[in-house]
Amino acid sequence: MIEEIFYIEKSAYRSSFIHALDARVKIILAFGIILAMVALPYSPLIFPVGGVFFACFAFLWGLSGLPIATYVKRLAMVLPFGIAIIFFQIFFTNRYYPLFHVIATLPFNIHVYAESVEFAIILLVKFVVCVSAIILLSSSTKLQDILEGAGRMGLPAEFTLVLAMMIRYLFVFGYIYRKVNESLATRCFDPFNPSLSYAYRLRQVGYTIGTIFIRSYEQGERVYTSMLCRGYSKNSHIFVSKKPLLKSEWAFLSAGLAVIVAVPLWAVLVK
Repeated sequence: MIEEIFYIEKSAYRSSFIHALDARVKIILAFGIILAMVALPYSPLIFPVGGVFFACFAFLWGLSGLPIATYVKRLAMVLPFGIAIIFFQIFFTNRYYPLFHVIATLPFNIHVYAESVEFAIILLVKFVVCVSAIILLSSSTKLQDILEGAGRMGLPAEFTLVLAMMIRYLFVFGYIYRKVNESLATRCFDPFNPSLSYAYRLRQVGYTIGTIFIRSYEQGERVYTSMLCRGYSKNSHIFVSKKPLLKSEWAFLSAGLAVIVAVPLWAVLVK
């Protein structure tokens, strides 16, 4: 999973219309879709709205030139966390339905309700659409561009500095992990090798994790000392230059926001 960090950033260096868009445009549209999906009531009108939003996402993903396998892989990495919560909804009643009908009875007097199944599917649609928007944003925008875009949109300078350091050390940690992992591989150590005793494998994995954190800490100390030598202090901030949006970017942003607002309104009025 740590290796995936490098691949996510690598995919953001591709060349396409979506990649070239200003990060602010993509941030606003991504969060606009999330807010629209969250604000919609828990009812069947989620299905047409979610369908239109996902079709827009598929169109933009196609424009980005990114492989479909990339989206499927990243969605599969996140989906289990949502599925774990969504699945258990079918066993409980909720405040969004006045009546509940039992469609199955399991041992220990556990009931599965038809309305709860519909509610779980609605949650799944919301989850997939919102996560898809985030995947498109992260796959087509460099982390540094996202940070600078957030800074231009008014993110406090203190938050910008903290997030910049977090991004920096995330890759430092990943680099150290890669070096330690390669060292273990050259010594023919495989933590999943059944021929080795479980206690030995567990001990070596523990040593490895400790080594990674110690090396990360030492690297952090060296970088922090270098920052102090270059004048870093509590009043230091990351410089984010001003950058006006192009006319094409304003047009794309306006069209995207129009769709985000019009589609839910259309679904509510038609209902």
